[in-house]
Amino acid sequence: MAMMRLRREDPRVVGSFRLHRRLGAGGMGVVYLGSDRRGQRVALKVIRPDLAEDQEFRSRFAREVSAARRIRGGCTARLVAADLEAERPWFATQYVPGPSLHDKVAEDGTLRAAEVAAIGAALSEGLVAVHEAGVVHRDLKPSNILLSPKGPRIIDFGIAWATGASTLTHVGTAVGSPGFLAPEQVRGAAVTPATDVFALGATLAYAATADSPFGHGSSEVMLYRVVHEEPQLYGVPDALAPLVLACLAKDPEERPSTLQLSMRLKEIAAREAQGLSDARPPAQRERIEEDRPTSRYPQRTQRVERSERMERTERLERRTAGTSMPRPAQPSRTGGTRPQAPRNTSRTNGRQGTKPGVRPTSPGRRPANPRLLRQRIIVFVVVTLIVALGIAAAQQL
Repeated sequence: MAMMRLRREDPRVVGSFRLHRRLGAGGMGVVYLGSDRRGQRVALKVIRPDLAEDQEFRSRFAREVSAARRIRGGCTARLVAADLEAERPWFATQYVPGPSLHDKVAEDGTLRAAEVAAIGAALSEGLVAVHEAGVVHRDLKPSNILLSPKGPRIIDFGIAWATGASTLTHVGTAVGSPGFLAPEQVRGAAVTPATDVFALGATLAYAATADSPFGHGSSEVMLYRVVHEEPQLYGVPDALAPLVLACLAKDPEERPSTLQLSMRLKEIAAREAQGLSDARPPAQRERIEEDRPTSRYPQRTQRVERSERMERTERLERRTAGTSMPRPAQPSRTGGTRPQAPRNTSRTNGRQGTKPGVRPTSPGRRPANPRLLRQRIIVFVVVTLIVALGIAAAQQL
């Protein structure tokens, strides 16, 4: 995680913690790297002065800290201390070394299917503990996931809320990050654990493609797509695409539970790690924008593979039959249809006649092999010449 020097206006001591560096700043305040007298390092967030003067915000902040205290285990950063009555409220969590998922993808590129599944399984298991404590994170996204040596950790419960709470701080203002918000958050409906499942699905899609499944644009455009348009999962590995798609269902009732997600992702991670399916990163796959599907997940690859299998079957049949057969019409990669060569055989079942110039064949009889026919003609001519020469020589004697 990138660290910056303290600025002149930054405090040097907060509570019993000495501050050393800036870790970042967000909509709620500034996060610092600090340590206590025993040397334990913490990530300490100090709330912005304008929010600190808002009594409604202070009350909500107190409820959120109380909810965070109830979270035990899981892959979350443990709450160490907090002061809700300070002039500028603050809370400190366990410091987690390691880059965020966002920075990891930005610097090193997309992750393989096995890595995405393993991270998703750990995060799903962590969300089980969060939801059992009656808390919904509400802002799960790549920048709020740290990849520590001990596994991924969920951070920044700054806008977490109790199950069933509204997603709006003020009328018409959604809390969270466009592209990772669930449709119910955009509409201002109650949040549930399924809200975090939607955000996790979008996060896994980002890890596999380095992009949000709803593209880019202004906040208004992104929120509209989340509510009304289907996610674009082009580049998500085939092993993960159906599960990610289920997480991104518009209806919260149609999304899998975090427990189901954890179990399914563990299975996918184990299978992909053993190399039982194609785990190439999406960056190595061919990207053709005009073929980008508008459906829920890519189908172009399946169509091309089916066409290639048909071509291989035809070649095998032609070799075994020993004759050249016309190739049937096949869908082209541009969506059209290849013209079909005219057939030169017809059925002779008594009800249908034969085409002019085509000799009918009896039922059960194999069609003549031109190559074998030529060989027989050559042998016949050679034998005839030898016999003729033998008769002429005998007459001369």
